[in-house]
Amino acid sequence: MPDADELRARTQELLAAHPPGTTERAAFLEARFDAGLAWVHFPEGLGGLGLPRSLQSVVDAELEAAGAPDNDPRRIGIGLGMAAPTVLAYGTEEQKRRWLRPLWLGEEVWCQLFSEPGAGSDLAALGTRAVRDGDDWIVNGQKVWTSNAHNARWAILITRTDPDAPKHRGITYFVCDMTDPGVEVRPLRQITGEAEFNEVFLSDVRIPDAHRLGGPGEGWKVAQTTLMNERVAIGGMRLPREGGMIAPVAEAWRTRPELRTPDLHQRLVQLWVEAEVARLTGERLRQQLVAGHPGPEGSGMKLGFARLNQKISGLELELLGEEGLLYDDWTMRRPEIVDFVGRDAGYRYLRAKGNSIEGGTSEVLLNIVAERVLGLPSEPRTDKDVAWKDLAR
Repeated sequence: MPDADELRARTQELLAAHPPGTTERAAFLEARFDAGLAWVHFPEGLGGLGLPRSLQSVVDAELEAAGAPDNDPRRIGIGLGMAAPTVLAYGTEEQKRRWLRPLWLGEEVWCQLFSEPGAGSDLAALGTRAVRDGDDWIVNGQKVWTSNAHNARWAILITRTDPDAPKHRGITYFVCDMTDPGVEVRPLRQITGEAEFNEVFLSDVRIPDAHRLGGPGEGWKVAQTTLMNERVAIGGMRLPREGGMIAPVAEAWRTRPELRTPDLHQRLVQLWVEAEVARLTGERLRQQLVAGHPGPEGSGMKLGFARLNQKISGLELELLGEEGLLYDDWTMRRPEIVDFVGRDAGYRYLRAKGNSIEGGTSEVLLNIVAERVLGLPSEPRTDKDVAWKDLAR
């Protein structure tokens, strides 16, 4: 098995054969994937070398120092952070080879069709139906809060396939073609004025059984892999010291002495420390991921991320006063990425309100941390063994 030095040498061979300064971006990314340097912990032939996840940092450091292009991870974050680990864990060899390469290269954008108008915090209560029809499944229903559905080629989708089973056991997981004529995407305008979210209507959408991940009725188990990776992707992103939301606040404090007050100074210092603690905790979480799959700790990170972002953005608005209420663009844009740092303080304040909802509400995550991290007794669930069709709605 290659060690760090051998992996560094392999990366230098890639750079020598495909110099970033003279190689087209797409060609370089293809060569990197084929060399197994896309995600080194994935199997050979699927962009990896079957190595420990920790060695990815060796590759990334060499490529960054050489000015090599990346695959624009913010634009394809759902594919990288949620779809890819799920396809790797539950996909057939044919599915892995079909989807993972164009996903990593950014040729195909992915979205997530999980939440519904009546099944958000209680996701297992979902009602979108999939009915078997020969080698296909016919899907009807509605999904909501779907980021990037307007740009997506594929979607990870959970459906109700057995209404006679209890809600957690009658779910099946599919990959849905977003170009199917039965898929309708409508924008949801948010408090920021833009529409990065969507509602998606599925009308007689035909999905081949070959696009199913896991067995019929095993969708909840498969979805847990997606959700745990999602929360790590949201709450455990790698940041430099004083990175993220705390950066523009600290910069304003240093460059605008007329804004300072003793009270705001005390609060800024406290939040700066909390941001640094969160950053270091995220590093520890990523180190734990090297040894296995993400667990409930990611829920705690995502919970802290939401709270911290909302407190920091609130302090920034107080620091800037009336100036903080200014907002450069209220038009309904359809962004591909959410840019917190590159926008106005007013945008950050409004958009941070969604952090405690997306990727699992803070209330749900508190339950997960209580039960699965702290080992506290679970809340009584009277509907656990009741058939989904008999549940009150």
